[in-house]
Amino acid sequence: MINVVAIITAKPGKRDELLSLFNANVPAVRAEDGCIEYGAAIDTEGMGSFQAKLGEDSFAVLEKWESKEALMAHAVSDHMKDYGKKSKDLVADKAIHILSNV
Repeated sequence: MINVVAIITAKPGKRDELLSLFNANVPAVRAEDGCIEYGAAIDTEGMGSFQAKLGEDSFAVLEKWESKEALMAHAVSDHMKDYGKKSKDLVADKAIHILSNV
């Protein structure tokens, strides 16, 4: 299994607009062969000082894929290319962590 944690930072004040585009694309991604889990998450409030916050302009994308091949097919899918075009002017930064279970 391949795990992905992507940290996406929107341009200031654009996170809600970016999340709207992201969430519109989620059903297409979840329908892909090999997709186990795919969704966005934001900071939970009131967790105390031990929490490392992403911040008001950022969100995490949490993904699980059956294989490297499934993830690679996802990356070049038409709906992801379309999402990339629609969202590119809203994104300030992103870090994509691709992880394997140990």
